[in-house]
Amino acid sequence: MTAILLDIDGVLHVSGEAIPGAADAVGALRAAGHRLRFVTNNTTRARERLAAELRALGIEVEEDEVATTAVAAGKLLEGLRVLPVTMEAIHHDLARHVTLVDSDADAVLIGGADESAETERVFAWTNLNRAFGELRDGARLVSLHKNAWWQTSAGPLLDSGAFVAGLEYAAGVEAEVVGKPTAAYFEAALADLGTPPAEAVMVGDDVASDVGGAKALGMRGVLVRTGKFREEALEAAEPKPDAVLDSIADLPGYLARGRARQGGGGVVGSI
Repeated sequence: MTAILLDIDGVLHVSGEAIPGAADAVGALRAAGHRLRFVTNNTTRARERLAAELRALGIEVEEDEVATTAVAAGKLLEGLRVLPVTMEAIHHDLARHVTLVDSDADAVLIGGADESAETERVFAWTNLNRAFGELRDGARLVSLHKNAWWQTSAGPLLDSGAFVAGLEYAAGVEAEVVGKPTAAYFEAALADLGTPPAEAVMVGDDVASDVGGAKALGMRGVLVRTGKFREEALEAAEPKPDAVLDSIADLPGYLARGRARQGGGGVVGSI
């Protein structure tokens, strides 16, 4: 059976509203024997809460099936002093691995934005200046992702990539990115499943971060026309997805057809 990495935001839900058919699709994938990991660049909620939110939408998931950038960053920075420019909700996940500090940091960690008022506090001028000072004193700049924007029910909103780019420019450093589309993030999820890239499929709504990152590692990439999907981005994308589906609701059928064409092994598809 195929190992499937599923993006969360834009694939399973948008701003907490489930994509029609998402819960049934996940159930059908499990029934078919596929092994799942839920991979997300969400940097504003703890893994435990993300799993609970998915279950509230009727999507069957265990906490250890959710791969978050906060957990990945904690493991990357194990034992270091870290200045977090992140939502407070993920501090617990980080603190399992690092010491969170306000000064004398070994690393500055930049998280993502959300739709709450907390975003304004996290990315306030004072916090960004504190981060800038730590970087000038030699701290590493680490970013949970570098997304320019993200899709919400109210439309596209600015994400933290703009702040990361600003700190890179001001401090003359380059950020280490932890989340998608980095190979290390995908590799960690595949390692949990014990699956080589050639036997895995990534399903996402971002043709560059989700599909491009996965295909660069040797995985198959399936793009869905929900969330932040944009036709112009698909036309300009290189490499192209192996398949484009209207939504995750179409994924079980796509995989079943691919297995039938290959006599029970692997996945095939086209745009």
